[in-house]
Amino acid sequence: MDSVPPLSSTRAEARPQPRLRRTLLRAVLIALPSVIAIVARATTSFDHQVSTARSNLNEFVSTHDVHVKPAVEVAPDVKVVVEGPEPTTLEEQRTRLFDRMKIELRLSDESMGKLRAIFAASPYLGQGNPELSKHPLSRAQCREIRQNAKLERANGDRCGAPGMVAIFNPKTGQTAENASLCMDEFEFPNIPCEYPVVHVRANEAAQICAALGKRLCDAHEWEGGCAGALRSADDEYQWGHPRDEVQIYHNHVREIVWSYGRQKDVDRCGVQSVRSPGCPGGGYEKCGSNTYPAGSFPECRSPFGIFDMHGNVAEHMNLPGFPNELGKNGGSGFTEMKGSWFAFGTVFPHFDDCRWRAPAWHETRLTSESSHYNYHLGFRCCRDI
Repeated sequence: MDSVPPLSSTRAEARPQPRLRRTLLRAVLIALPSVIAIVARATTSFDHQVSTARSNLNEFVSTHDVHVKPAVEVAPDVKVVVEGPEPTTLEEQRTRLFDRMKIELRLSDESMGKLRAIFAASPYLGQGNPELSKHPLSRAQCREIRQNAKLERANGDRCGAPGMVAIFNPKTGQTAENASLCMDEFEFPNIPCEYPVVHVRANEAAQICAALGKRLCDAHEWEGGCAGALRSADDEYQWGHPRDEVQIYHNHVREIVWSYGRQKDVDRCGVQSVRSPGCPGGGYEKCGSNTYPAGSFPECRSPFGIFDMHGNVAEHMNLPGFPNELGKNGGSGFTEMKGSWFAFGTVFPHFDDCRWRAPAWHETRLTSESSHYNYHLGFRCCRDI
């Protein structure tokens, strides 16, 4: 049998000879600059191709109005929005608001023109004095809250408008499919995580709703949307009687319930804000509208899915004294306010359950140009199907 050479001997014979190693090294050094140049040209070409492809894609997206789906699924009302600083003037505030409304509410140029004219006629109508308002929660924080709670915006298919929900009386067998009334799910502008519009008179609120093909809600409709059951107008009003008598009787026999349940729990809603220092109780120049973004409190919603019917801003609505003053009949009665009246978690100047009706504070005809407005007063709209 042939003998096997030692391992060390085999390794030694496998190594290149010194002259061969020098030759190979010289060849590598000579070729290296050419290799580097080739790699550089390839990299430059690749970068150019990527840049060109990105440019072509951007041009295609902008030209064809393509909406790129985000990699992470989020609730439909949660959008990637670059906030930027809060507007510092009323004009800037309105410009931002109009831009959002046109996109979010899918408004026509005609509707936007009507809205701009209504706002332009008022020296204060907006989201609060930008020099004084200190919002306790940002829009971005609101969107995060809603995303974590997996909240989705009402699709409005039955109502013919985004962000509206059907209101009906389930106790009589009604359903959303045969409902005849819809209501905004948020305080105007009815956009999730937007600050409510305030310093609005009742007649201006009615005009704004009309510009959107809607109307201001009647008192019993607001109450039904809050409590989860819309009762008939004939059962909810004592036609032709003085308001103070009607109010006392209604409150005496009313069902006591809140949008979130039958037990009062103010912490579920936006009542933790504070009044501006030096605010005497009203006025654009001294009172900031320290409001929350609409829909910031997931548990502060009615069985129909309507948000902020307690807390945040108070809301204008129509109080009819006769059937022909009902909104659905094309009429209007007197002013009525519901909602928070900006009552804070430590101050309760009035009842805030769904069906409680207020005394005739700041009462005027709904259409009066001198109807009440203030830093804590907003509204929401209804729509007949």
